[in-house]
Amino acid sequence: MTRPPRRPERPAGRPRKERRPLDPARRAAFDVLQAVSQRDAYANLALPAVLSERGITGRDAAFATELTYGTCRVRGLLDAIIGAAAQRSPDAINPVLLDLLRLGAYQLLRTRVDAHAAVSTTVEQAAIEFDSARAGFVNGVLRTISTRDEASWTAELAPDAAADPIGHTAFVHAHPRWIAQAFADALGPAAGELDAVLAADDARPQVHLAARPGVLTAAELAAAVDGTVGRYSPHAVYLPGGDPGRLQPVRDGQALVQDEGSQLVARACALAPVEGDTGRWLDLCAGPGGKTALLAALGSATGARVTAVEPSPQRAAMVAENTRGLDVEVLTADGRDRDLFGDHHPGFDRVLVDAPCTGLGALRRRPEARWRRQPADVPVLAKLQRELLAAAIAQTRPGGVVLYATCSPHLAETVGVVADALRRHRVTALDTRPLFAPPGGPGAPGPDLGDGPHVQLWPHRHGTDAMFAAALQVI
Repeated sequence: MTRPPRRPERPAGRPRKERRPLDPARRAAFDVLQAVSQRDAYANLALPAVLSERGITGRDAAFATELTYGTCRVRGLLDAIIGAAAQRSPDAINPVLLDLLRLGAYQLLRTRVDAHAAVSTTVEQAAIEFDSARAGFVNGVLRTISTRDEASWTAELAPDAAADPIGHTAFVHAHPRWIAQAFADALGPAAGELDAVLAADDARPQVHLAARPGVLTAAELAAAVDGTVGRYSPHAVYLPGGDPGRLQPVRDGQALVQDEGSQLVARACALAPVEGDTGRWLDLCAGPGGKTALLAALGSATGARVTAVEPSPQRAAMVAENTRGLDVEVLTADGRDRDLFGDHHPGFDRVLVDAPCTGLGALRRRPEARWRRQPADVPVLAKLQRELLAAAIAQTRPGGVVLYATCSPHLAETVGVVADALRRHRVTALDTRPLFAPPGGPGAPGPDLGDGPHVQLWPHRHGTDAMFAAALQVI
């Protein structure tokens, strides 16, 4: 048997090249990108855990955050550019290699990182993960990308603006086209604001706190955390930065991290006109409990008690934790269960239905969500939303009010669900806009809420998530 020829020995004086692994910040970003793409992890949950576990702080933590969230947000745009530079579909590229290419391409196109550093660190990691051949592939793709800026790549790859204006705008702002179309449909006559809506999804959202009514005023909370009193909710405080979980009022349960739009929804439910309110209030989709806590705190002034329903045991536990010290009964159950409260239940005065939805109104807070959600998700969720709203109406006494809300502006999840309820059930639509008015009363500055009767908030107009709300009175 003939032996294969021996590999020539490395000449003296030519040591094997040391492969340098990614620095801690890039490594953290790369690991989270892999968790998101391969294990359906949530970047905003995975990254803080990685940073804490590895002791990454300061500028390194900020860099890792920028790389992770930025790469997740613009993944579709990066993939189009990577595909053009590689002259092959991104689907044909090894998933681990593709995440590395995304990380390198983001640095080249959207940061001030030196091009050589962006390329060399990525190529080195490709060699460690795979071999020199695939490291060479990564090197070639990234060097091709580096020859042009993002605007140049976009001009070549985006759909024609005249033939497909929505597709062009979606590509420029790194959104799937179907989401851009859904936003344009929801904007209606104001569809010219689509560019601003999509741009708002890429802006870093300001952290909002909610001061617990009866415990702290917004002014007191703002002074305690060096924040600013909110514009619309009387309980809102805006933070300049930092980790809100470390703030003493949050740790003590005197305040919650809660978007101002969510605060306005809970407040609207408490303000809805109900004659003879007996203080029997229901939150039918309570997890994780932020709106439940604010609703219960608002109701405590009149002796109201909130029943909170949540089917997930883990989220039900979060509701119990977030409402600790408030008059709240937590039930781990499906809100659609007809026997949940028995046949002789007199009915609730107020019911909040913050229904599970696509979350398209909070894409700025969930960087990977725009690429994870699919059009097929909408009809499945809309069916669930119709069933939950029907169950809420059935649990509400005549004269009582149901406040239906979603963190999505998609018409099938908002006005479509409400229109179905108006056709099928003995309810009438109330003008929801006065329930979102500021405490100063008529004439006080408040959000521009359009023609009604429902309310649709927008991040580019109001600085909140794109919350939808509709108040229905049971006849």
